[in-house]
Amino acid sequence: MKKVALLFVVLILVPVFLVGQTIENLSFISPFNEGLAAIKKDNQWAFINQEGSIVLNFRNDLVTTKLNREEYPVFINNRCLISKEINGISYFGYIDTTGKTIIEPIFLNAQNFENNEAIVLKLTEELIGKNDVLGKNIVQYKYFEVVIDPDGNIHQYLTPKGFNIVLDQKYLKTPPVITSKRISDGLYAVFSENKKWTIIKIMNTNAF
Repeated sequence: MKKVALLFVVLILVPVFLVGQTIENLSFISPFNEGLAAIKKDNQWAFINQEGSIVLNFRNDLVTTKLNREEYPVFINNRCLISKEINGISYFGYIDTTGKTIIEPIFLNAQNFENNEAIVLKLTEELIGKNDVLGKNIVQYKYFEVVIDPDGNIHQYLTPKGFNIVLDQKYLKTPPVITSKRISDGLYAVFSENKKWTIIKIMNTNAF
């Protein structure tokens, strides 16, 4: 009798083991990168590992990157871009593979990491006066192209003078373009005001 009962339990469990986890109704599956692949369902993205298990659940704040003629979110150096909209303006940051926000979405634009380096647009504000009639401060906003490490530490200002900007969704319907380019580890090409390129070498990049 015990053998019959055991056989019955085995017969019930076997189909479960054979089926495993199933993820259905996906509209896109990316190639694997650093052991993870992005999957899309409706308008949300998630990540699976090489066993097909979801390791980062579906969410709508993952930023896609154009890779191999297709667009999808990707983890590079254990970081994936996220975005957050505040007053109609998009700000960018990074999460790790657990979904934890490592770098808060505070940048006006940001690139994926490569060898622990990424270019982002850092926003600053400066009090330049006061409107006595309205009783309001007059603030000037600027952004700078800077190089950060995976913890968000700034290692180089590529554009020390910065760029003036109106912080209003009417003027920021799309993120400002990052004009500087990473051309090698610790080596960057910066597009200057005279429309020429300047090469900047960042020292001690092995400390990133």
